[in-house]
Amino acid sequence: MFRVAFKMLIGDRAKYLLLISALSFAALLITHQGSIFLGLLRWSTATIRNTHVPLWIVNPLVEQPQEILPLLDTDLTLARSVEGVKWAVPVFYSIQQTRLQSGAFRPVELFGLDSATLIGAPAKMLEGNIEDIWQDGAVIMDEAGIEQFSRGREKPIAIGDYLDINDHEVQLVGICHSERSFFGYPHVYTTYDRAVQLTPARRKNLSFVLAAPEEGVDIQTLARRIETETGLKTFTEEEFFWSSIWWVVKNTGIPMSFGITIIMGFLVGVAVAGQTFYSFVLENLKHLGALKAMGASNSLLCRMLLLQAFLVGIVGYGIGVGLTSTFGHMAIQKAAIPFYMPYHVLVITFVAILLICFFASLLGIHKVRRYDAAEVFRG
Repeated sequence: MFRVAFKMLIGDRAKYLLLISALSFAALLITHQGSIFLGLLRWSTATIRNTHVPLWIVNPLVEQPQEILPLLDTDLTLARSVEGVKWAVPVFYSIQQTRLQSGAFRPVELFGLDSATLIGAPAKMLEGNIEDIWQDGAVIMDEAGIEQFSRGREKPIAIGDYLDINDHEVQLVGICHSERSFFGYPHVYTTYDRAVQLTPARRKNLSFVLAAPEEGVDIQTLARRIETETGLKTFTEEEFFWSSIWWVVKNTGIPMSFGITIIMGFLVGVAVAGQTFYSFVLENLKHLGALKAMGASNSLLCRMLLLQAFLVGIVGYGIGVGLTSTFGHMAIQKAAIPFYMPYHVLVITFVAILLICFFASLLGIHKVRRYDAAEVFRG
């Protein structure tokens, strides 16, 4: 019987292809928009993932890395004095305008690393060495920044070129890889002391304190101890990661925008697939009625319809996810579009397509169950 169901399904090529097209479009829309949404959330945590340290000590009002409420220099000493802290180092962070000698300019995210240890430096250097940052007036830029500054130039900027940050001349000594941030600005790294010199004078310069626990000290316990003894908010790396994501969810319209698009994709899939499948059942109603007259039970006919619906669903799912993966591969290569497709997106899309198939088959099942086999022999 299931072989008969398959032959009935592919017998009407036009409706078969229309069903697959509708489900492919729904799978593409749900997977694509879900991956873009997760990519944006991932971009919002770029600073945390690039820095990769156990503890972040910040102003009590800060919820994510791009919120800067500077700390006092004495807060660094307080953090170091807490029992169980192995080390604590300062970090400077600010968005500054950077200009090339040609006059081209754009904002950059300027990071000032602890001058002695360089903790928080990019893990992967593409050109140059991280130690070169100790040279006088030296900075390191990420590859995305090199690409952005090189647009429209006959010769890309390279190691040895000079940049201007707030009328201070600096020299590019290295190119690193870093995760793209939510704002999409290039990342520029230098030492803490030099970063302070490059930016307008202000009373407080300490953006964050990075710390790590001593061997055998529970990181959660230490984080709460630092908060109690210093009055400063202390995040573990994972806590800061999720705090940043929830900040985006609560304070931007991004989740609502992508959520509406995903829901629309699901509803369009239900409407088109349901209408097409119902039309397919109506055209084959006499054949189904004949099977019913020959002794096929309602249960068997319902299973045949479900098989037909889920077969086109699986094919449509494969095509939709395949197209999304192709797009994602191109987006990652260009690094200009936030795209992150973990297996969770694939599972959610698969469940959504199965639900669309189930809803689409319900109308046909209802019609078949009410169909009188005697109708086959009338007229």
